[in-house]
Amino acid sequence: MSYFVYMLKEKSSNTTYVGYTKNLENRIKLHNFGKGAKFTRGRKWKLIYSEHIENKAKAISRENYIKKNRKLRNFIKNNY
Repeated sequence: MSYFVYMLKEKSSNTTYVGYTKNLENRIKLHNFGKGAKFTRGRKWKLIYSEHIENKAKAISRENYIKKNRKLRNFIKNNY
């Protein structure tokens, strides 16, 4: 089964969120309808980055890498 690692940016600020999912389109809709992670509720998000990952363990690992690597996160935020 394949997964996506993604980064969202809040439309009204510079706040970002990183996550992973099997269904990217549905997950973004859930975030924007207040059904996503607690941190994302009540905000409007746009997708700024995604990558296809071959399995769940690698997706979780990549998600954590992006979350912890501020330079990479800022690069993605400022260039997409």
